[in-house]
Amino acid sequence: MHDSLGYTCGTCGARHEEPPLSYRTHAPAYWSEEVAAANGSELTPDLCVIQGEHFFVQGTVDIPLRDADGAFSWGVWVSLSAANFGRTVELWESPGRESEPPYFGWLSTELPVYGRSTLELKTHVHTQPVGRKPLVEVEPTDHPLAVAQRTRDDHGGRPPHRGTAAAPGDTPHGRVKGAPRRPGG
Repeated sequence: MHDSLGYTCGTCGARHEEPPLSYRTHAPAYWSEEVAAANGSELTPDLCVIQGEHFFVQGTVDIPLRDADGAFSWGVWVSLSAANFGRTVELWESPGRESEPPYFGWLSTELPVYGRSTLELKTHVHTQPVGRKPLVEVEPTDHPLAVAQRTRDDHGGRPPHRGTAAAPGDTPHGRVKGAPRRPGG
C-alpha cells in the first residue's frame, strides 16, 4: 500500500506518484455478463453495441481543475441513435471528422461522486480529430456534474473511492435485456 495520492496506471501499468487526472469506465452501465453473451452484443475500448439495438461511444467529460491549469477527465459512455452511431463508425479513421456537428446522446455511465445519478443526463458528443475520444458536453442544468463542467466545481477532481453503482436496465431507447436493475426495481 502506498501513502501518496499516486496510482497505478491502467494503460501503462506503471506507478505514478501524482494524483490521477482521469478515470475511465470499462463499459456502459447497461453492460453485463448476460448482455455480453447475447447475440449482437460487442464491446471494444471505444464502441459498444448491445443486442444490435443499443449503441454507445466512449468519450470524455472534462472538468476544469480548481487550482491549476488543465482538467480532470471522466471517461464515460454515451448512447447514440443508430444513425449517429453509424456515422461515427463511418468517420472513425477519417481526417477532418471533427467538423461533424455534435450528436445528441444520453450519458450511460454512473459517476457516484456527484450525489445524484448521472445516468441518462442529456449530452452533446463532439467528435475530435482521429485518435482522440469524443468530447462529451453535459447539457447545462443544475445537476452537479453539469455545474462542475461549467464552473470548476469539481469535488476536487477526485475519482470515486468506490466502484460504479448498480445501474438500471432501462435506457431512453428501451429496456436492455439482462442489464442490472435498480435495487428494488
